[in-house]
Amino acid sequence: MIAERGLVLTYQTIRNWCLKFGTLYAKKLKAKKDWGDRWYMDEVYCRVGGEMVYLWRAVDQDDQTLEILVQRKRNRDAAERLLRKLRKHGDSPRKVVTDKLKSYIKPCQKILPNAEHTREKGGNYRAENSHQPTRLREAKMRGFKSMKQAQRFLSIFGSVYDHFQIARHRTSANVYRILLNRNFEFWQSVVQNPYAA
Repeated sequence: MIAERGLVLTYQTIRNWCLKFGTLYAKKLKAKKDWGDRWYMDEVYCRVGGEMVYLWRAVDQDDQTLEILVQRKRNRDAAERLLRKLRKHGDSPRKVVTDKLKSYIKPCQKILPNAEHTREKGGNYRAENSHQPTRLREAKMRGFKSMKQAQRFLSIFGSVYDHFQIARHRTSANVYRILLNRNFEFWQSVVQNPYAA
C-alpha cells in the first residue's frame, strides 16, 4: 500500500510508526467491541529470547480476542493477573470455559464469583484455535526478542487482526462486503485522529 502511493520507507520507519500509533489504534478498536457473555481461556508456551514463557489468551464466543498476556509462569498468580485485566474492560461473563489446569479454579471463584466455571479437556477449543494467527506471525517475525516486545506486539496484533477478520465462511458475499466496508470506515475514523477520545 505504501509503495503504491510512491513512498519509500525503511522497516525502522514502519516499526517506529507502529510503536507510536499501534497502542492508540488497538485501544480504540477494543473500546468499540461488545464482549460476549462466554469467555474461553487458554495458555500456550512460547519461546521469547530463548526463554520459555506462556501466552495467556481469553476469547469470547464470537472468537474476539479479549486479552492476551505474556507471563513467565503457568500458575494461579498468572491466571489471576489475566482475570484482573479482563475485569478492567467490562462486565462479568455468564460462563467461563477453561481446560483442566487447576490454576484457574481459585482465581475464577475469587474474581468472577457469579460466573459458571466449566473445566473440560477440549472445551476451550475457541481459545486454543485463536493461538494460530499468533503462531504464524511469530514464525514470520522469527520469534519474539523480549517479553515486553511480545506483550506490546500481541496486544496490538490481537485487536487489529480481530477487527479485519470477518467469519467469511459464515456469511454470504453481500453481507461480507457490507461488514468489511463497515470495518474499513471505522478504521478510517480511528486513524484519522488517533488522539481523539
